[in-house]
Amino acid sequence: MTGCVSLVCMFLFCACAQVPSSSVSGLDPDNFKAEKDGQETGLFILKNGQGMEVCVTNFGGRVVSVMVPDKADSLRDVVLGFDNVSDYMQIPSDFGASIGRFANRIAQGRFTLDGTVYELPKNNFGHCLHGGPNGWQYKIYEVEKVTDNSITLVRHSPDGDESFPGNVTAKVTYSVTTDNALEIAYEATTDKPTVINMTNHSYFNLSGDPASSILDHVLYVNATYFTPVGRTLIPTGEMVPVAGTPMDFTNPKAIGKDIDDTGYEQILFGNGFDHNWVLETKGDMSTVAATLFSPQSGIVMDVYTDEPGIQVYSGNFLNGTVQGKNGITYQRRSAICLETQHYPDSPNRPEWPSVILRPGETYKSHCTYKFRTVTFLR
Repeated sequence: MTGCVSLVCMFLFCACAQVPSSSVSGLDPDNFKAEKDGQETGLFILKNGQGMEVCVTNFGGRVVSVMVPDKADSLRDVVLGFDNVSDYMQIPSDFGASIGRFANRIAQGRFTLDGTVYELPKNNFGHCLHGGPNGWQYKIYEVEKVTDNSITLVRHSPDGDESFPGNVTAKVTYSVTTDNALEIAYEATTDKPTVINMTNHSYFNLSGDPASSILDHVLYVNATYFTPVGRTLIPTGEMVPVAGTPMDFTNPKAIGKDIDDTGYEQILFGNGFDHNWVLETKGDMSTVAATLFSPQSGIVMDVYTDEPGIQVYSGNFLNGTVQGKNGITYQRRSAICLETQHYPDSPNRPEWPSVILRPGETYKSHCTYKFRTVTFLR
């Protein structure tokens, strides 16, 4: 009997020894254990066989860290965030979040669907941004399934959640692939007509040094048109050619080259880049939608999506008041977001690709951030 007890104890010790006390990025899972509204939070570590690691928390369905090799084959964390769940809960931010129900802005916090006018909370210049002040980025997702390289999170959003109609069940699956990509797949269903537009709001700095800006990063966007905005960042309804403007990234260029060209009205309104580009990819996941490159690290990130648009946000409103991982204070333009999406204010633009989800239908959206290294971007 004593031998059996010893064997069981040895097994338990070995099993515990296999549970990592921290991630490769240095994150401690214990710092992500919390409870809110009767639900528990945690940190989940996804890996492939090439050393890439992605850490995810189910608070807000957020990507907390992304470790990828640089040109010297050293691992670097290329996203901004916090090293504990308490900061995510207490400091308003979208770092790494799964945004819902509706990513980006809805003008005046109002839209009409099947003859019914819905009034939403206004949290950005009199408009509804990212699902409102209590959007899904501040909710706890249920953990449906976890493997070594993937996790599926579920959000049950009740009818009237932030005044949006319909009971919605949404899923987001993060997967780390063998070719150093982070794949994100979204699904949602509803029992009542509603609108939905999900995205990931990771802030990327491919140098791996968020104390430096992303102005030297080189960006390519596969788009010949963008949707211009007014002073409060709501689209005017036009689609304007990027040619001959600071918005032209059809040939790769440094983000800092035109970002302060306030003689161009759109740069003035956005305080830099904070706009939706109309992708030429036509929903083809095999065609690159955007490419980001850090000359410092040699890390390249190719973005693929079946969405019609991508919001490029150059961290213009980061202001040095938030301290993130490793005690680093995030300054203005220390990261860039590349949010694959339907166009902003689409519920009020019936001529644009539809964001309406009806009972019996399944909303689906895919995005892939694929990482590689080069000496310079062609």
